[in-house]
Amino acid sequence: MASDQLSVTFAALADPTRRAILARLAQGEASVTELAKPFDLSLPGISKHLKVLQKAGLVTQSRNAQWRPCRLEAGRLHEASDWVGEYRRFWDESFQRLDDVLQDLIQEEKKKNVGKGSQDDAQD
Repeated sequence: MASDQLSVTFAALADPTRRAILARLAQGEASVTELAKPFDLSLPGISKHLKVLQKAGLVTQSRNAQWRPCRLEAGRLHEASDWVGEYRRFWDESFQRLDDVLQDLIQEEKKKNVGKGSQDDAQD
């Protein structure tokens, strides 16, 4: 199993059910029962997903009498976002180079069309 925290976070985020749970918790605290409602999963199934999210530091669960609300812990998401963001510059630069090439091709095509139009005028 992954040992570094970023790997644990991404492994937890790899599952669509866990991402949906996080999306729900982004709206506010919820019980395990509330989290299970939109899924075709048993409470123990949801609890297993919550344990993975807790291990990743993405969710905490507290106790308030009989109610055990789950809460999103966004710090680990921020760390993952920062890591992905480091590659944004790479993609931005790649897209800029692609845009430059496309603009050069468009300009070359316009020059060809202008020259072609002048030749057509001369033939008329």
